[in-house]
Amino acid sequence: MKQKIQSERLGTEPIPKLLKNLSVPAVIGMFVMALYNVVDTIFISYGVGIEGVAGVTVAFPIMMIMMAVSAAMGIGGASVISRRLGARREQDANHVFGNVISVIFIISLAGVIAAFTVLEPMLRLFGATEAILGHASSYMFPILLGTFFFSFAFATNNIVRSEGNAKFAMMTMIIPAVINIILDPIFIFGLNMGVQGAAIATVISQASVTIVLLRYFLTGKSSLKLSVADLKLKWSILKEVIAVGLPAFAQQAAGSIMMIAINTMLIRFGGDLHVGVFGIIQRIIMFTVMPMMGIMQGMQPIVGYNYGAKNFERLRETVILGLKVTILMSFLTFGLVMTVPHWLMMIFTSDPVVIDAGVEYLRIMFAAVFLVGVQVVGSGLYQALGKPKQALILSLSRQLIFLIPLVLILPHFIGVYGVWLAFPISDFFACLLASTLLYRDRAIFFGKGTQEQETATIPASSGS
Repeated sequence: MKQKIQSERLGTEPIPKLLKNLSVPAVIGMFVMALYNVVDTIFISYGVGIEGVAGVTVAFPIMMIMMAVSAAMGIGGASVISRRLGARREQDANHVFGNVISVIFIISLAGVIAAFTVLEPMLRLFGATEAILGHASSYMFPILLGTFFFSFAFATNNIVRSEGNAKFAMMTMIIPAVINIILDPIFIFGLNMGVQGAAIATVISQASVTIVLLRYFLTGKSSLKLSVADLKLKWSILKEVIAVGLPAFAQQAAGSIMMIAINTMLIRFGGDLHVGVFGIIQRIIMFTVMPMMGIMQGMQPIVGYNYGAKNFERLRETVILGLKVTILMSFLTFGLVMTVPHWLMMIFTSDPVVIDAGVEYLRIMFAAVFLVGVQVVGSGLYQALGKPKQALILSLSRQLIFLIPLVLILPHFIGVYGVWLAFPISDFFACLLASTLLYRDRAIFFGKGTQEQETATIPASSGS
């Protein structure tokens, strides 16, 4: 009964209170997750040097590919599950959950095989030079061996949030972050393991939270129940989950391609130093954008549940409030980076050359960050509504449609500065596209819902 009430409050509790209760834990969890990525980079920068940061930055696209599939299954599964729960179809929600777990096992096997077969060729393909190849390989090998822990934790965190249990979802982000922060200095400095020590600390931290999540699902604390029969892959389930999760996959995959393109152009028109500086800036981006992602994650179960229950008034209220909060956050981020960029760089390094370069490039890259809030809400909103086409367009727009072509073109005319300038230009066009789509579909959010939304029913279970 407790678990049922936990889901049902998505359709009854006042929206401001509900969004706060779901978003604040997500924001805190995102902050902590970003913090341990930041701490990782700080320890590597001081313990190994900017070459170590560059090596991890070159290796990061592989990790992003691995997480792209997990994101697709986790976010896609969470959207489908929240709508099943809203339509009072609990058994169908269990079937979806079981299929997500099965795909995670397949992803994990692929990661382990890749660690022993294609790791070094991939790193060379992604731009690793001889100077940083060793660091990149040392970091990614343990990460790939621990693919199951990363994939399971990443996917099921979204599923926990889809049933309205934001506090526990927050804890599953805080637990590995705290453990990682504790273990980092032990492995990097105490055991003198360098970047490999950072990777091992990360794997151990993700393994610990995997145990916590397994206990949550297997001891009846979740609204969902997992049985062996639910693990059998069914195309009818996978098709729906993949369709909704495809934008998340595309976004992560596009992020990986983006990183490869940026690293390649930085090495060509700059050098390893520029790759290291970008690695630091990437962590700053993560730390400043993740609170907005937390708001979006808090919105998604509310949107999905009320869309499934046809409570369109609550849906509209959630969208409006989410937009207001994320836009405010994006303006605060702009003010922070423009006023104290040197303080942000000094957190990571004491090298004056790296700091000076970072300050200049930070201001360029964040010149239009105040437009990011609309992009974040738009993409997450369409995912929660189960509208894959719009979500896919918005997920791809900033990175694949706008940023990557600009990164590949501009440096040929203005040198390495073209890489940095590509970011604010792409932010502008991505915001324009998101605003256009949201305005076009305003009847869903600000009207009484279209005839399609008011008459449609959630697809009946057909073996799913």
